[in-house]
Amino acid sequence: MDKIDKMLLNLIQNNATLTTSELADIVGLSASPCARRIKRLEQSGVISGYQAVLSRGKIGISMTVFVEVSLNNHQASSIDDFESEITQIEEIISCHVVSGAYDYLLEVVTNDLQGYEAFMRKIQRLNNVKDIHSHLAIRQVKGNGSLPIY
Repeated sequence: MDKIDKMLLNLIQNNATLTTSELADIVGLSASPCARRIKRLEQSGVISGYQAVLSRGKIGISMTVFVEVSLNNHQASSIDDFESEITQIEEIISCHVVSGAYDYLLEVVTNDLQGYEAFMRKIQRLNNVKDIHSHLAIRQVKGNGSLPIY
């Protein structure tokens, strides 16, 4: 990736609605070479997709909870089963395998405490779950950040 590719990635991350012509003007290219660069970045997987960032509050999501989950055992089949099951739970918007005192860190969103309770019942019913610890987010200081392009 050269300097122009990096500029395009930064621009697209911050505003994916910019047209190819607008992007081209900003980076100092004509539209066709700019479009080819973007297409190459998409085809190589550097750009893996586009999505809209929704206002959580305006769609009724008022709670974010970070949930630490520990498993009973760490056999490959048990881990695969757990990971497969949690990918089906819509309240979980991100899941990370982590080091330390627990195995997974989940980011969970819901509309209220009753919704969170319903989510917890789903997690508690999973076979391999040993411990669950929740941390209610009070407010978000930074979110939906762009990835640094080095």
